[in-house]
Amino acid sequence: MGRLAGKSVVITGAGSGIGRAAAKLFAKEGAKLIIVDRSDSIHETAKLVSDAGGTVQAVNADAGSESDVKAFIDKAVATYEQWQEILRINLIGPFLAIKHAMPHMIKQGHGSIVLTASVAGLKSGASGHPYASSKAGVISLVQTTAYSLSGTGVRINAVCPGLIETGMTKPVFDRAKQRGTEDKIGQLNPLKRAGQPHELAAMGLFLASDEASYVNGQAIPVDGGLTASMPYAGKPI
Repeated sequence: MGRLAGKSVVITGAGSGIGRAAAKLFAKEGAKLIIVDRSDSIHETAKLVSDAGGTVQAVNADAGSESDVKAFIDKAVATYEQWQEILRINLIGPFLAIKHAMPHMIKQGHGSIVLTASVAGLKSGASGHPYASSKAGVISLVQTTAYSLSGTGVRINAVCPGLIETGMTKPVFDRAKQRGTEDKIGQLNPLKRAGQPHELAAMGLFLASDEASYVNGQAIPVDGGLTASMPYAGKPI
């Protein structure tokens, strides 16, 4: 973990020279960057940072203009708040549910907890940084909690949806329809289609049932085989 992990950093003059060098170094150390420059070269810096695995947003702005400065500072604050909100819902929420359910399950000597993670938490390229990080956290929560529950008779697992047709993914399907590329939806997994909610529900039912009595601490993809190779990074539908 880098020395700036979890920190949001604004770097002005990042289109070249010292600012660009700082952007590359700070990103390497784990910072989430808002990089600013009047020149379009700021986008070259953003690509360098992104290609190296960093989290970055580029802004064309004048650091000597009060309105521009206010705009990019507001953007940095909003980005940080977005991270917090996604983590609050996707990771802290499941943690709190486990925290309050565990004592009752432990008392009765059995039980099954099933969380919803995502293929985005298993490998990169499936979603944006905040969402993917939150779902990776859910998977880690499942694994660590399984050992915390050792000997109690209580199990915990997660399902990891791939591309499933839901309200959250509706924009993906809508864009494909607008472009006339519906036939490309799900083409990157071996089943060549998107999944449906009932297919996730079926896996959840299995994990909750006694039929899965020896399945514990697992994050199980329901993705048509996509995570067998995860070929879709950088290939939008």
